[in-house]
Amino acid sequence: MDINSFIQYISLEKQYSKHTVKAYQNDLSAFLYYLRDAFEISEPSAVTRDMIRSWIVNLIDEGKSNITINRKLSTLKSYFNYLIKVGAVIKNPVKNITALKTPSYLPQFITKEKMSLYYNSKKELSDFDALRNFLVVDILYTTGIREDELINLKEEDVNFSQNTFKVTGKRNKQRVIPFSENEKSYVIRYMQLKAEQFSEPNPYLIVTNKGSRAYPKFIYRIVRHELSTVTQSKKSPHVLRHTFATHMLNEGADLNTIKEILGHANLSATQVYTHNTIEQLKSIYNHAHPRAQLKKEV
Repeated sequence: MDINSFIQYISLEKQYSKHTVKAYQNDLSAFLYYLRDAFEISEPSAVTRDMIRSWIVNLIDEGKSNITINRKLSTLKSYFNYLIKVGAVIKNPVKNITALKTPSYLPQFITKEKMSLYYNSKKELSDFDALRNFLVVDILYTTGIREDELINLKEEDVNFSQNTFKVTGKRNKQRVIPFSENEKSYVIRYMQLKAEQFSEPNPYLIVTNKGSRAYPKFIYRIVRHELSTVTQSKKSPHVLRHTFATHMLNEGADLNTIKEILGHANLSATQVYTHNTIEQLKSIYNHAHPRAQLKKEV
């Protein structure tokens, strides 16, 4: 079973992110290994629905979560749809396999109070490292962009006359996101320090201590370290994206605006944040309304 043409297809034509392409490649390689080991076959045309169901059972026995298994099934479905498109198979054996039930998780976010604590603690930002680390958190929180979008952000993407970032998202789709005058002053000072710090110019906005382009683990470590003084809950670039969306919604921003800023393809991906808002409303109601505070009468 040759998966290389499919990997090239999703990478070059569909323009999936490197992270997504790698996940697809790993899923398909693992499935291929299972087919050879369990059924001694390698041709996709020989794959049956029962073989895939057997693989699912094997994944469950290995302790894989339903979310992980569903992602792998989605990979297989896309792969076989591609094979149908190129004429390698005539039907998709994954088509009628139902996804496993998964619990609904609310996006984790950091409260406004804790984010205020973080900003209040940042009084001294005179050196390059401190300002760079602050900006990583600040840009992620105030724009809601993804980790890889921050990594790929270049100095030329910063428009100081209009106070906007030009962000390149999934499948090379670009969107423009505004930033505040306050953030503008930080970015200008950071770029000045960056130019003074390194003799070799780097076009990317966020760089490492050696002036190289940032990478995912580097950004993750900065976020984790920066927020460790204000929260012990999960700390990651994606949590800051959730935090941005939740705070925007709680302050009255409409879903369509948040959708456009986040770069979501459809509104359903953005609607998950309304659950957090509902939970906040419940909490406010239970603490504020006199009838909500009464003990249940027997």
